[in-house]
Amino acid sequence: MDISYLITPVLTWLVVGPIKFLINSARQRRWAFNLVGNGGFPSNHSSVVTSMATLIALREGMGSPAFGVAVTLAFIVMIDANSLRQHVGRQAAAINRLAGSAADHTHLRERMGHTLVEITGGICTGIGMGFAVFHLFQRF
Repeated sequence: MDISYLITPVLTWLVVGPIKFLINSARQRRWAFNLVGNGGFPSNHSSVVTSMATLIALREGMGSPAFGVAVTLAFIVMIDANSLRQHVGRQAAAINRLAGSAADHTHLRERMGHTLVEITGGICTGIGMGFAVFHLFQRF
């Protein structure tokens, strides 16, 4: 087994997470620990699936069945991040408003999905990470 297929998503997740935290912190002008998780620029999920699709394209070619599966998975993840999770966030906001300051209500996280800009940032980051891992493992 080529270990680059295992390292690529893990390394991408580890690189994109701190980038997202620093960008969110700069926008908030404070350490944004409350914004760690779903949502924000760039999209972790989009980065991970794009880095894998990029690595597969570089290693096995764009005509390989694995690349087709990777691109399909990437589209599903990105559509989910943009539409379904944004709807979940809107529902959470509505529930939070309806519950008001009820003592037994746990405040639900409202920032769940990604905008198209955040997904595009994830795609660019993922392509870069795919190329980086490909060239790194090409030397070994």
